[in-house]
Amino acid sequence: MNARGAGIALGAVFVALLAVPVIARRESPAPPRNAASVIIITPHPEQIRNEFGDGFARWHQAKFGTPATVIWSTPGGATEIRRMLEAGMVAALRAGTPVGGSADILFGGGSYEYEQMKKPLTVEVGGEKRSASVLETVPFEDAWLREVYGDNDIGGRTLYDPGRAWFGCALSAFGIVYNAEGLRRLGVAAPRDWSALADPRLRGEVALANPAQSGSIASGMETILQREGWQRGWAILRRAAANARSVSASATRAPIDVAQGEAVEALCIDFYGRFQQQSVTDGGSPGRVGYVDPVGKTAVDPDPVAMLRGAPHAETARRFIEFALSAEGQRLWQYRPGTEGGPRWTGLRRLPARRSLYATEMSHFTDKVDPWMLATAIANPNPDFRAFVAPLFVAMAIDNRSLLREAWACIAAHPEYPQDGRVLLAAEAVDPNLRAMLAEFDALPRLPGPAGAVLDLSDASTLRAVRDGWIRGGWKDAGLWPANDAPADVMRRIFAEEIGTHLRAVIARARGSVQ
Repeated sequence: MNARGAGIALGAVFVALLAVPVIARRESPAPPRNAASVIIITPHPEQIRNEFGDGFARWHQAKFGTPATVIWSTPGGATEIRRMLEAGMVAALRAGTPVGGSADILFGGGSYEYEQMKKPLTVEVGGEKRSASVLETVPFEDAWLREVYGDNDIGGRTLYDPGRAWFGCALSAFGIVYNAEGLRRLGVAAPRDWSALADPRLRGEVALANPAQSGSIASGMETILQREGWQRGWAILRRAAANARSVSASATRAPIDVAQGEAVEALCIDFYGRFQQQSVTDGGSPGRVGYVDPVGKTAVDPDPVAMLRGAPHAETARRFIEFALSAEGQRLWQYRPGTEGGPRWTGLRRLPARRSLYATEMSHFTDKVDPWMLATAIANPNPDFRAFVAPLFVAMAIDNRSLLREAWACIAAHPEYPQDGRVLLAAEAVDPNLRAMLAEFDALPRLPGPAGAVLDLSDASTLRAVRDGWIRGGWKDAGLWPANDAPADVMRRIFAEEIGTHLRAVIARARGSVQ
C-alpha cells in the first residue's frame, strides 16, 4: 500500500470508529452514570447485541457491584471488519503512531478471520521493520479454559487459540435452509446433502451470498470443498451459483429470501436458518421453512470473541470475555426467551461453546443438537482451499454471471443430464457432446508461473504454489503481472477470462457451432 492508500485507509477506519458512540446511542438506552464501558466491534445482528449487552450489564452488576454498558459498532461483515482493522493497523505502523485504541473487543465471525488477525502485520519504513497484530492475547488460566471447553477440540478443530488470542464463544455449522412450499411447487424433495443446491430444477430459485464479503459463507463453501473434494465441490458450487436468483453482500439476506418465498434454498450458517424457521413458525406457518445440516458433510466452526490490540478499557473487555464464556452468557445462545437464565426478548438459536451445558442443561435448549455428535473430522483437509473460495467464486458467479446461467441452461436442457438432483461430471456422461460440454463447464482456470510454467487449478496439488506465488506475491520478481498492479486482482481477472472462455464454448457447442 502506498502512502496515499494508507492515508485513505486510516481515514476510513477513523471515520468508522469515530461513529461507534453514535451508533451505540441509537441502539441502546443511556448508560448509568459511572458505568464501566466496553466498545465492541461485531458483525452480529441486533438480537444478539441486545441480549448480550443486557446480559453483561446484569452479570457485571451482580459480580462486581457496579454498572457496565456495551457500546456497539457494526461496520459490516466479519471479512470487511478484518480488512478495516488490518488497514488501520498498517496505517498506524507506517505513521509510527500507537496501534489500536479505538475499540476493545471483536465479537463474532468465523475462526478463519481470527486466525488471520492473530498473525503479526509487518511494514518497513526507512529500513526499519515495524510489526504488530490486531488481536491481544488474554492469559486465562488453563484450569478455567478446561472448565469451559473440556478438550480443545471439536471435529478436528480447536475451540480456542492455544496462544490465547481468541476464544470460541458459540459454535456454527453450515447447512441448507429451504422453503417447503416452494419445493413442493417444483416437485423437488427437501434437501439432504450439498448436491441439492445443484439441482437443475432449481434454476433461478437459489439464494447465495458473496464469500468475498461474508466470512461465514466463505467457511460454508470451504466446508463443501473439504467434504466433497476439490473438483466435485466446485462442480456443486458452480451449479448452485448458476441456479442463483441473487448473490447478496450479506449472509443474512439469503435465508430471509427463502423465508419470504423469493428463493427455495440457500446455503447458510445454521443459526440464520433456524432463526428464519422459528420466525415463520411464530408467524403462524409452521413447517413452511426448514433447515438441515447435511449428515456427515458439514463442519462445526467456533465463532470467537477476542480482545483488540490497545484496548482502551482492557479490564472491562476481559470481563466481557469472561461473561461471554460463563454459564450465564452461554445460556443466552440456546435457552428459550423468558425462561430463567435465558434471553429476555429473542431466542438466538445458536449452539454454545461451553461443553458442560450439553450434559446438564440441554433440556432447556430450543435446539436439542449436540455439536460434538454432529462434528466429524474431515479426512485429509487441505488448508489451501480457503484462499481460493472468494476469487474463484467471484470470477465464475459474478464476473461471468450471465454466461454461467446460459451455459448451465444449455447443459440442463440436454436430454441425458439428470433431473433428479444428481451432479453429473464429464467422466460420468455417456453422450460425447454432453461430456465435452461438462468438461468445459467444470474446467478450472490456469495461471502462468515462473519460467514459462502453467499451473492448472483443476489439480489441487498446485494450490500451495499459486497461493504463495500469486496471492501472497512471492513471484513478484517473475514478471507475471504489471509492477503497479496487485497480483490478487490480476489473478482474478485471469480467472474470469478463462472461465468466460470455457462457458462460451459450452454455449457454442450447445448451438451446434462446435463439432
